Amino acid sequence: MPELPDIVAYVEGLERHALGHELRALRLANPFLVRSVEPPIATLVGRRVQAVARIGKRLVLSFDEELHLVIHLMIAGRLRWRAVGAKGLGKPLAILEFEDGQLLFTEAGTKRRASFTVVRGTAALEAIHRGGVEPLTATFEEFAHQLKRESHTLKRSLTDPRLFSGIGNAYSDEILHHARMSPLLTTARMSDAQMQTLHNSTQQVLTEWIDRMRDEIGAGFPETVTAFRPEMKVHGKYGQPCADCGTPVQRIRYADNETNYCARCQTEGRLLADRSMSRLLKGDWPKSIDELDA
Repeated sequence: MPELPDIVAYVEGLERHALGHELRALRLANPFLVRSVEPPIATLVGRRVQAVARIGKRLVLSFDEELHLVIHLMIAGRLRWRAVGAKGLGKPLAILEFEDGQLLFTEAGTKRRASFTVVRGTAALEAIHRGGVEPLTATFEEFAHQLKRESHTLKRSLTDPRLFSGIGNAYSDEILHHARMSPLLTTARMSDAQMQTLHNSTQQVLTEWIDRMRDEIGAGFPETVTAFRPEMKVHGKYGQPCADCGTPVQRIRYADNETNYCARCQTEGRLLADRSMSRLLKGDWPKSIDELDA
């Protein structure tokens, strides 16, 4: 799922290409993409984009008369920018045509989870916000307050949109590796010094990735938004050497997600129990990275 750095890249790309331009046509290949009825999405046609913003992991295109198109990409939704009249567009689920180009919306796979929602007014737009603080601008006091609100694992807290806005599976892995902290450390057991370290790592990792994407995209439009990047330290690197110490990256799998971490860098060599594998192996489950190597 596109997360904060990816959504920032989309926001800046749309500001360069669509801000101030009139939406001349809107074509939907799948009407179920639109999850709202009133106001009708057709009312956006003929209006200009007045602002582009991010709410958590959602994109917002704001039009005249306080009309807002909220785009939730979910896991597989992606955006492309193409010239008007361009050929070989594939089968996008939606096309938003402006004067100088067209925005294509695609979603890989067969599960249709992504959505378009149209709302009117500031209050309706604010109601979409899940309440999490903005990690890039939160002070240490605000950040620590969110961590202390509920006792959860760090992984769960960082990815909870009610606590922190825009952080998901990929960047939480990278943040925790940078902070040298276990994803299963509970927030109730954290010291102020640990919270300060996590606050610094969160802002540093997210800022570095935003800057990296800006350099990569330049004046263009994001074309390679993905949760798996070769420059990442641990996310998506199960079994590969940790970029910092060379120890094979480990994982905890649950439902459709997994947490990647380095036992040497983050858990003092201890292996975190993977529910499925630890139940299967029981007493044979290795307790440390040294046992696993042996």
